[in-house]
Amino acid sequence: MHGGDEVVAAPAGPPQPLDWKFSQVFGERTAGEEVQEVDIISAIEFDKTGDHLATGDRGGRVVLFERTDTKDHGVSRRDLERMDYLISRHPEFRYKTEFQSHEPEFDYLKSLEIEEKINKIRWCQTANSALFLLSTNDKTIKFWKVQEKKVKKISDMNLDPSKAVGNGSIASSSNSSSPKPCLANGSSLDGSYNNLSHDFSFPPGGLPSLHLPVVVTSQETNLVARCRRVYSHAHDYHINSISNNSDGETFISADDLRINLWNLEISNQSFNIVDVKPANMEDLTEVITSAEFHPTHCNMLAYSSSKGSIRLIDLRQSALCDSHAKLFEEPEAPGSRSFFTEIIASISDIKFAKDGRYILSRDYMTLKLWDINMDSGPVATFQVHEYLRPKLCDLYENDSIFDKFECCLSGDGLRVATGSYSNLFRVFGCAPGSTEATTLEASKNPMRRQVQTPSRPARPLSSITRVVRRGTETPGVDANGNSFDFTTKLLHLAWHPTENSIACAAANSLYMYYA
Repeated sequence: MHGGDEVVAAPAGPPQPLDWKFSQVFGERTAGEEVQEVDIISAIEFDKTGDHLATGDRGGRVVLFERTDTKDHGVSRRDLERMDYLISRHPEFRYKTEFQSHEPEFDYLKSLEIEEKINKIRWCQTANSALFLLSTNDKTIKFWKVQEKKVKKISDMNLDPSKAVGNGSIASSSNSSSPKPCLANGSSLDGSYNNLSHDFSFPPGGLPSLHLPVVVTSQETNLVARCRRVYSHAHDYHINSISNNSDGETFISADDLRINLWNLEISNQSFNIVDVKPANMEDLTEVITSAEFHPTHCNMLAYSSSKGSIRLIDLRQSALCDSHAKLFEEPEAPGSRSFFTEIIASISDIKFAKDGRYILSRDYMTLKLWDINMDSGPVATFQVHEYLRPKLCDLYENDSIFDKFECCLSGDGLRVATGSYSNLFRVFGCAPGSTEATTLEASKNPMRRQVQTPSRPARPLSSITRVVRRGTETPGVDANGNSFDFTTKLLHLAWHPTENSIACAAANSLYMYYA
């Protein structure tokens, strides 16, 4: 610099599209293998550190995975990256444990069967090296503690005469073939005996003393999952969401018409904070589809509706938050209304960005990114599978139009992701100027089905889609000429909180990718 001149840095362009690579698969199916209904994954969640991953399935089981590639270095991967440490290996997880979270139940008062399927899993704060998590099915939420416990064994005393027991020492539980068994005082047994048999006979003269079995804590450990609390009988309708509060003490649960606030320590009482049930159910026009707490403000939460709107509420305003602080909805384009308009506008999932500034929502056809300081409309809209629009009639007839796809954001807030059909998922760049729109397949070759068109194609839609005649069994064709399959859908996926790593569920298989 000369004479006080300032050097103005050129504005950085949008980040380059990520190159996604296959990392791992758990529960991979062999060709032609039939998938059992109970094994289909229905929930995925990383914990805040990203070192643990939980999945839930339709059989009511929760499976935990733990990260292994960071343990060898002793420091976190992120710290190593700051030090420009060359890491050649990709993120690796291994199976940790599993437990049966929910069982099928029957509500005798309503003659209603309650299936065991896990709808949502949320991690809670860890304490004393124990893991805590919430899991829910349609009606009941459970609070689980998973901890390593040392295995306790009962040592054998009098019934194992092949072992000598010295003063103050504890007999081993293993057997040996010692020809001269000894008593506790060291003298040998001269009489005959049957070793550990049902007709065990006392040696002549009897035993000098009776040794009671002693419980010994060994160095072996195993993981034990214990249900600490059960939060039940608070929802008349199916629970679609649970979300932890940043205060670490409370959480919410939401069904179609109500949102309840719970304290983790109190399972027999909850507070109803949102109730959209009308006095006359015939006047019902919309239902709650998803709800989530703000990541840092413990008094704020958002919930979405089947009409495509998102409401931000502030718990400080009133005990019953029927009036929202902010309403986010996109005005309907004139002349665009059809029979399917309201169905495809229904939001299936919402997620806050890590900093709480943005909300990501997923409806049937699009992903929308909302700025909580701007309620006039979304700041970005991403077309997930626009080529399906001509097939909405078929999708309605086979009920696929009601599929509930989840969405997720990267930890840095630069990208968003969601699933589609044919086990495909999409990753979009949401930084200003970004045109990143990647299509990946949940397989060992994720880039096989790459669509090379931008997220907002310039050419008319009709030129990049081929419509299959209604009622035929011929599969449809996507924007890249590949056939799509409505029966294989990627509904559940999660983005690692600090890295570009995605876990997604294709039926009973868990696929993991990194970039």
